[in-house]
Amino acid sequence: MAQGTVQVTHTGTSRWRRRTGEYASLAAALEAATDGDVLTVAPGTYRENLVVQRAVTLRGPEGSPGSVRIAPVDGVPLTVRASAVVQDLHVEGQDAAAPALLVEEGAPELSDVRIVTRSAAGIEVRGGARPTVRRCTVDNPAGIGIAVLDGGGGVFEECEVVSAGQSGVAVRGGAHPRLERCRVHHTSGAGLTATGENSALEAVGCEVYEVRGSGVQITGRATAHLTDCDVHRTTADGVTLDTDAVLTLADCRIHDIPENAVDLRSRSVLTLTRTTVRQFGRNGLSVWDPGTRVDANQCEIFDSTGDYPAVWVSDGATAVLDSCRVHDVPDALFVLDRGSRADVVDSDISQVRNTAVSVSDGATAQLDDCRIRDAATGAWFRDHGSGGTLNGCTLDGMQTGVIVTKGADPTIERCTVDSPAEAGFYVSAGGRGSFLNCRVTGSGGYGFHVIDGCRTTLKKCRTERCARGGYEFADGGPDAAGTGPVVEDCSSDESGGFKPPAARETVVQTVSQSPGLLGAIPGQRTTEQEPLVAATQPEKPTRTSKAVLGELDALVGLDSVKREVRALTDMIEVGRRRQQAGLKAASVKRHLVFTGSPGTGKTTVARLYGEILASLGVLEKGHLVEVSRVDLVGEHIGSTAIRTQEAFDKARGGVLFIDEAYALSPEDSGRDFGKEAIDTLVKLMEDHRDAVVVIVAGYTAEMERFLSVNPGVASRFSRTITFSDYNPEELLRIVEQQAEEHEYRLAPGASEALLKYFTAIPKGPAFGNGRTARQTFEAMVERHASRVAQFEEPSTDDLTLLYAEDLPDSP
Repeated sequence: MAQGTVQVTHTGTSRWRRRTGEYASLAAALEAATDGDVLTVAPGTYRENLVVQRAVTLRGPEGSPGSVRIAPVDGVPLTVRASAVVQDLHVEGQDAAAPALLVEEGAPELSDVRIVTRSAAGIEVRGGARPTVRRCTVDNPAGIGIAVLDGGGGVFEECEVVSAGQSGVAVRGGAHPRLERCRVHHTSGAGLTATGENSALEAVGCEVYEVRGSGVQITGRATAHLTDCDVHRTTADGVTLDTDAVLTLADCRIHDIPENAVDLRSRSVLTLTRTTVRQFGRNGLSVWDPGTRVDANQCEIFDSTGDYPAVWVSDGATAVLDSCRVHDVPDALFVLDRGSRADVVDSDISQVRNTAVSVSDGATAQLDDCRIRDAATGAWFRDHGSGGTLNGCTLDGMQTGVIVTKGADPTIERCTVDSPAEAGFYVSAGGRGSFLNCRVTGSGGYGFHVIDGCRTTLKKCRTERCARGGYEFADGGPDAAGTGPVVEDCSSDESGGFKPPAARETVVQTVSQSPGLLGAIPGQRTTEQEPLVAATQPEKPTRTSKAVLGELDALVGLDSVKREVRALTDMIEVGRRRQQAGLKAASVKRHLVFTGSPGTGKTTVARLYGEILASLGVLEKGHLVEVSRVDLVGEHIGSTAIRTQEAFDKARGGVLFIDEAYALSPEDSGRDFGKEAIDTLVKLMEDHRDAVVVIVAGYTAEMERFLSVNPGVASRFSRTITFSDYNPEELLRIVEQQAEEHEYRLAPGASEALLKYFTAIPKGPAFGNGRTARQTFEAMVERHASRVAQFEEPSTDDLTLLYAEDLPDSP
């Protein structure tokens, strides 16, 4: 397009200034114009670098938007240094080191200008300039969309950055623009950025989306205020604050964020009012470092798409939630590290897949008059130094209302737990806590469940309709963490039907009974509750170690296993005798790993091993408690810890046998709760190393992987014992033992047939070894019965002899 002409209308007040002229170039027209003149540019392409230094009006023809192109080869296409009016122009730039439109001075009005460029910036405002920019668009895939620098300001109304190779809007050097109803999208850097002391950004009714980076980024002592804005569809965090940044969000919406919706660090301060945060892949609010603080009022955080807590507070940061709602998230609030604190007031937390409130590593949380519903665990105070207060809160529809473990010491006042599936309040592993005027109703388990002799205080608490009992105080034995709970003026209707034993004075120091109830507060129960699986639990060993070893020797095969067990037994026995003689005894780790196929006698040997240790005085009882993943791993974090603790308690004084232990650590574990069972188990093995022997068992290859990915577990076990598959002769011997035990005999030729059968049978993963031998014997007995049932008067031989024809068909 050829360059057109420029018509200049002079509008000065003097008569001799009233004239109109035409100029061949824009530069000439601008040179001739004075303040107040109107320069109407004819359609065309102008390869000029224009500088507007007077208060003129520069515009394209009416009705032909975009027909005037300012497109020099290099440099700044349009520079404004006066309070001019610029409208209806199309500006193009090619200089990567210069902006396309530069505003350096004055308070110009720019409207309906379209900038399509590959410049350092589409629009740059600097110094004392205060432009008003309306309905302008910037398409700059090579640089910043709009840059406001070095004390610049101005107002941008209904503008749009349709693409930017860097930030959409960048504010720095003490600049302070205001954006109204603007849209920023398809940027390769942050949507909105402000950095540097005295830099400030204000945005009202704006939208930031489709951003390759953070939606809003405030750093280095800058401040920003966003009102009625939308930030969504970013590739990084929605909003980022760092290094003394200050941001206020009011009536904003942050959503569809793959990372943290809001992340702030290094003494930054965020205030949110009536703002919604939803559909975030990591944390809704992520708050880090001492001095960093979030204050949220009447906000809603919900609908997480990831597997992380909605609110994360760590490294000494503070979060305050007042009249907020957090729902439909994996975990609601995690507070970690000494000095970190969360204060939650009059808020609702609901539809939480795991833990609503988690406090750990010395952090503090205070919840006042809050409502927690439909969570796996209401609140979990995890470890030493962690605490805070729950005051006047209601917890409804939990698996467990409140968990206190590992030295945590919260205060729970006037709280109600309604219809927990497992327990209202659960305290274990040295947890403490004070429970004052609390109530549990409709528990599927206990109301208050305190184990390990934890030094918990219960005052004026009440339980009703708890299926397993209102109160359970399980003694931790000689390794208990404290002297037991203190209970005063507590009551229970005991509608679960349990009649409590008398309380032990060492556990319950004072009990005030409530008249008219079915019973006062139950005293301590022992941990000998119904076992997870059927188990032999003799009070004292009835056989000597020699007798038990004799039974072990009588087992078919297992020669290497017998040698390993006997070597362990000898070490323990000699160590015991050395101690009796006043000599040092070598420390022997008694926990074992059993590897091998199913049916190779692992459970039988584990039972005998426990009995041997009991006969030597190493274990109190020597009984066997057998569990697997399903017995230890719950559907949420809290129930897994409880199940593992209960299994360990049932095995106290004996052997805890974990079959298919590798299932606790699947290869694609992700956020699998088996890891929590492992962590809990390792801690219990360390804290109660003399009370329980743990044996983990499973297939050889899988157990090798299990131990390699869990070095903490591997270090707890002294040795691995491999149970080899039985050979055909050993399987035959098992069948012969079964026959003898059940008063059958193998007829001539049956033994040879069995050898051929066991040799031919496939030895795949489903092969059951000893179990296969027993199943084969049972199948022969069934076929024998079908055959002999046809005899009118069978002889003794007929009733006892098993023939080769009684063998099942080869698989």
